[in-house]
Amino acid sequence: MHDVAVVGCGPTGLMLAAELRLAGADVVVLERRSTQDLVGSRGGGFHARTIELLDQRGIADRFLAEGTTVPAVTFGGTRLPLGGLPTRHPYTLALPQGRIERLLLARAEELAAPVRRDAEVEDVAQQDEGARVLLGSGEAVRARYVVGADGGRSTVRRAAGIDLVGPDATRSTLIADVRVDGDLERTGRVDERGTHGLFRMDDGTVRVVLTEAAPSTAEPTLEDLRRGLADVFGTDFGVRDPSWLSRFTDATRQAASYRVGRVLLAGDAAHVHSPTGGQGIGLGIQDAVNLGWKLGQVVRGVAGEELLDSYHAERHPAGARALGYTMAQSLFQRSDPRQEALRDLLDAVLAVDGAGTPVAGLVTGLDVTYDLGEGHPLRGRRMPDLDLSAPDGGAGARRVFELLHRARPVLLELGGPALDAGPWSGRVRHVRATSDGPWVLPVLGAVEAPTAVLVRPDGHVAWVGQDSADGLAEALTAWAGRPADRARRGARGARGA
Repeated sequence: MHDVAVVGCGPTGLMLAAELRLAGADVVVLERRSTQDLVGSRGGGFHARTIELLDQRGIADRFLAEGTTVPAVTFGGTRLPLGGLPTRHPYTLALPQGRIERLLLARAEELAAPVRRDAEVEDVAQQDEGARVLLGSGEAVRARYVVGADGGRSTVRRAAGIDLVGPDATRSTLIADVRVDGDLERTGRVDERGTHGLFRMDDGTVRVVLTEAAPSTAEPTLEDLRRGLADVFGTDFGVRDPSWLSRFTDATRQAASYRVGRVLLAGDAAHVHSPTGGQGIGLGIQDAVNLGWKLGQVVRGVAGEELLDSYHAERHPAGARALGYTMAQSLFQRSDPRQEALRDLLDAVLAVDGAGTPVAGLVTGLDVTYDLGEGHPLRGRRMPDLDLSAPDGGAGARRVFELLHRARPVLLELGGPALDAGPWSGRVRHVRATSDGPWVLPVLGAVEAPTAVLVRPDGHVAWVGQDSADGLAEALTAWAGRPADRARRGARGARGA
């Protein structure tokens, strides 16, 4: 029996598999595709917080080397520069999903996460000691936990009986990679339906995006595309030989629960939305980084199942905020006098100095805050990537994110009384260093510098010390697992299951 079966080998599933391996879990990835080759894709990159998460694992440079950085985001018609955000990555990364998947697959392979291909999942049945995943071949794969990362039409979600909740589609869009025989001049426009365009790709094919006259969820055909183009442009451009043809809608729905028993959801299996705003891949990677270390602790027996409840409690609200943004942004993807009036008003508001900062924080994911209780404003927020130096001038990490490469909690002392990780010392990286800051958070601005912090493996601050160790033991128990002696007993019990 595997510790975890991850269903789906897209960006979310691959990132989660790598995170589980860092946590010491036995994982298998089940993928219906025979290869990782991806024909066509709506995903085209991700925002600053996702780049930070990759940086926390020491692999961001691989992605930056293959993509193009854009130092701004657009909301409505207003371009919001990102240079003022407190991050080393004040930009969006444009990178096709196929290349993102290839890089994440290499990462998973480095960490010995096996991928089983031609393994289409037909059903998942929960049992007392685990779950049984039935494949189309008739084979059953057993695992203690199953994570559905199998997209918006998730088989795992349906098998678990988890509802998707949210507004229905008001429009649908055809998207295709085709060959064309016609002239492509003046082939982009926005009208009362939405956005339409034909764009030449590097390989000589043409990407077509066409908003339809009436929403549909049926399987699209080349004839649908031809009729739609002729209706909008007066010609179908001689489109032929589609290598990819798909249809998406602006339906926005979220799983009612990200966990039911031994089944969890991540990525598009947990939330579906319009690709407007480029949130999809980043949201899935953020789900994976939040879940991986928690599930790893549970299967190793150092933490109880209650830790998994924090996954839904944290990621469901974060996902809801991002989905709200995609719905708001999609309003501006069509030409209508009333919407134009709203766009003009919004543009005037966002032009005020600093007014766009909260929107930029939301779009980039840098302002995501988990409710970890009252206290210092750092608590629950992403840890700033401060420059560090050892007190004695010795060697060590030069910045905070380098401390997180192995996905272990970090107890970072920056002055004040000496601390002791006690029975958690084998699981927590304890570092004493100095830093001049600055302690600046997105939207909030400068905050009081603490003397110590406990940083979770996902980079969020779990505890803040201000000249005392008050609350540290409780935070270590909550986020680093049971004290070592109790954890050993728990691990024996888990193996016995």
